[in-house]
Amino acid sequence: MIYRFRVILDNDTDEAVFRDLEIRETDTLEDLHNIIIQAFGFDGTEMASFYLSNDTWEQGEEISLFDLTENASARLMNETTINDVVYELQPKLIYIYDFLSMWTFYVELAEIVDETKGHDYPNLMFAQGQVPDNAPDKLFETSNEFNDDLDVNDYEDLDFDEHWN
Repeated sequence: MIYRFRVILDNDTDEAVFRDLEIRETDTLEDLHNIIIQAFGFDGTEMASFYLSNDTWEQGEEISLFDLTENASARLMNETTINDVVYELQPKLIYIYDFLSMWTFYVELAEIVDETKGHDYPNLMFAQGQVPDNAPDKLFETSNEFNDDLDVNDYEDLDFDEHWN
């Protein structure tokens, strides 16, 4: 079977930026990672991860490009087939490319179809919008729980020895 995904860039502009992709259900998440970076014009030199997600796009379990853990073994893209983590009742993933820039994408299973003989997979079906030069800014909510009018730029009152080494 062929899985058709819509991969949407999380951006703060009015322009929708997405790609529609086709890939075999038995391909790995690393294969999906590769077509996503090609479809959006990235060079593929940065770290990336998929995250399982629910209907409200909450970030779940991480599936990483490389195992960076010291003790526990993480799930890896090259060992995880697409149909192991995506199916009709669980159609959503979050994909993050380049953890410094935080390019964030919403990956949603749009359709499952029969494989067409003579087609090459994975396949970029449709592209909408231009990828910006820089990753869209992320607005992180901050809590004022510890706000005690501390000036973080005033080192005099912090009992901090800047020549500690």
